[in-house]
Amino acid sequence: VQLQASGGGLVQAGDSLKLSCAASGRTFRYIAWFRQAPGKEREFVAAIRWSGGHTYYADGVKGRFTISGDNAKNTVYLLMNNLRPEDTAAYYCAADPSIILSSIRVAHSYNYWGQGTLVTVSS
Repeated sequence: VQLQASGGGLVQAGDSLKLSCAASGRTFRYIAWFRQAPGKEREFVAAIRWSGGHTYYADGVKGRFTISGDNAKNTVYLLMNNLRPEDTAAYYCAADPSIILSSIRVAHSYNYWGQGTLVTVSS
């Protein structure tokens, strides 16, 4: 099982970025994005359920970020609009075959992680 995250970069406040997470090896019920800023704990950003496309967001990104999936490519995207300096972090995609809805916002519920992609937002 492999999760390959990409798409990070250096942008200015108000700009947009689109992250990608390519999953291989198996399919998952949910795939999520987390982020971790220096000195802070890893926090939930968004998740998507492959079947039905239901999406879930952290309050701080709701309305600005959009998670979507391409079943044919087994890839999940995170479109981030109106980026703020406080969005600066390493972004990780995560998945686990056993995860249930009540646990999707909890980092330690996931056993498979991508390598992280750095997003830096300057003011």
